Amino acid sequence: TADRPPLFPQPLRDYVGATLADVRWSAVGGGVRQRLLATNDTARARLLYIPPGEPVPEHGHRGLELTLVLAGSFADGETVFARGDLEIADETVQHLPIAGPGEPCICLAVTDAPLRFKSWLPRLVQPLVRI
Repeated sequence: TADRPPLFPQPLRDYVGATLADVRWSAVGGGVRQRLLATNDTARARLLYIPPGEPVPEHGHRGLELTLVLAGSFADGETVFARGDLEIADETVQHLPIAGPGEPCICLAVTDAPLRFKSWLPRLVQPLVRI
């Protein structure tokens, strides 16, 4: 509607388009999709689409991960992150984020090092999906 702010801020629209339908997603697994964004250094930036109630595989970090929620929500333990919230995770964090109910969680995640997945399947596909 006209009174609701756009899903993507203007700088992000330059990369992915104005709406969810404009985004050229790549499947990651479990219904999770991503759109890698160009960066000019070692950081990786990606737009994530996580279906309602779906978890992201349990993982830790080799560096810093910043996750900005653009739509929907996700829970990380007892903490819920909703539109406009930013989660900051570093080498001390091992977690299992789960998208909230009702609508997909759309978020922008930026990392400065590859993730450390706990189970073997995400580790196996990690080089293919560049997480």
